Amino acid sequence: MTLIDTHTHLFVEQFDEDRSETIQRAIDAGVQKMLLPNIDVESIDSMHQLCADFPNHCLPMMGLHPCSVKENWKADLEIVRKNLFSRKYVAVGEIGVDLYWDKSTLDIQQKAFAQQIEWAKELKLPIVIHVREAFDETFEIVDRLNDENLTGVFHCFTGTIEQANHILEYGGFKLGLGGVLTFKNSGLDKTVSEIGMEHFVLETDSPYLAPSPHRGKRNETSYITYVASKLAEVKGIRIEEVAEITTSNAMELFPLN
Repeated sequence: MTLIDTHTHLFVEQFDEDRSETIQRAIDAGVQKMLLPNIDVESIDSMHQLCADFPNHCLPMMGLHPCSVKENWKADLEIVRKNLFSRKYVAVGEIGVDLYWDKSTLDIQQKAFAQQIEWAKELKLPIVIHVREAFDETFEIVDRLNDENLTGVFHCFTGTIEQANHILEYGGFKLGLGGVLTFKNSGLDKTVSEIGMEHFVLETDSPYLAPSPHRGKRNETSYITYVASKLAEVKGIRIEEVAEITTSNAMELFPLN
């Protein structure tokens, strides 16, 4: 069984004590590729180092997380741009809009998001979108910039069936499913039951959003098997089929070869 974790922050400090062991557990669980979304300018070097240490398994993205869009966002974006156009990445991410923590930065979040989308289209790379309490504000930008050159994933999708359909109408986007799918009262299972398997990729968002039965603890990539198992249960298919389809979906979306 081969799995791909399309969103994991294995380079952050929560893994400093056992990073290699964590990655080996993921490999032992069948995870062949781990895609690493950048967070801010400070995380770039540690992300690149992890990819250098595990070149067959860890692959980098480049982007500025919406929660990292602050007063110096233009200078930070310039660093992102220089990296994007000088190295190989599998996506532009993670980027998007987050109104959970700070609503006052909406304007610059949207500007940073739009700029990074333009770079992704120029480079023909998918985008990895972070959206939290901001679907309308995110759709506003993607509606305007969507064209045949734009593809990507709405990471950690927890929206309604109406929001899912809006995303799928773009034509080039997948929905990223993580630990929230396993949460007892999330209701995400009902939404997922109405959507075809061809639209999903799996992710952990490690070290965050650990699935049941590890909810509230540090998440890690090997726990993606819990997400795959829950998706198999929701869809009434075998976990091996979930692995096969979601891995194929990820390879279709990201340049992993």
